[in-house]
Amino acid sequence: MELSALTWYDILGVLPGTSTQEISGEYSSKTSLLGPAHLSGAPSQVIAAASRAQRTLDAAWRVLGDPATRRSYDESIGFRRTGDGLASPGSYASQPGLGDVGFVAGSPGAEALGFLMALTDWLAPHPHPARRLAVPDVRGLFYSVGLGLTGRIGLHLTPIQLTQNPMPVDGLIVDQRPQSPTKVRRDSELEVEVWHPPARPAN
Repeated sequence: MELSALTWYDILGVLPGTSTQEISGEYSSKTSLLGPAHLSGAPSQVIAAASRAQRTLDAAWRVLGDPATRRSYDESIGFRRTGDGLASPGSYASQPGLGDVGFVAGSPGAEALGFLMALTDWLAPHPHPARRLAVPDVRGLFYSVGLGLTGRIGLHLTPIQLTQNPMPVDGLIVDQRPQSPTKVRRDSELEVEVWHPPARPAN
């Protein structure tokens, strides 16, 4: 089975079969990197990207952290269905299957869902892919997620490290060139500025 769209599992960096406990650990690990202790003194651009990342992670956890909601979500993306076998994946970009999860227009959850759905539009299969494509907005994604997303659509991600002495953790994309929705040729380079929490000096 192939899940062609970017999913909440992608956002958290876990596989669909991962246990709730492991998902919780990954959520906690990622959100801890966005806490005040790491962001103290960071530029406003980093703070904005971290805020966006936190809203998206929270939305992913709201869906995947609750077993009933997760089951419904898995069915909507074609990972599982009631009965035997796997369901055929639907068009997740246009039908996210999250209408009953409690997202309210204008709420942080709705904003995060809109962000995810916008990204999936770039991943939706097209019968005749255009030679040029609109660059997705990857700001607020962790680097590994952005790398997976751009790789699927045929762009090359080139990171620019913003932190001089970074912690050895997944970085956060805070800016990009070209900006979304600029149109570029497939196989073009997407340059991203990546921030890591600075490593603490050894005692």
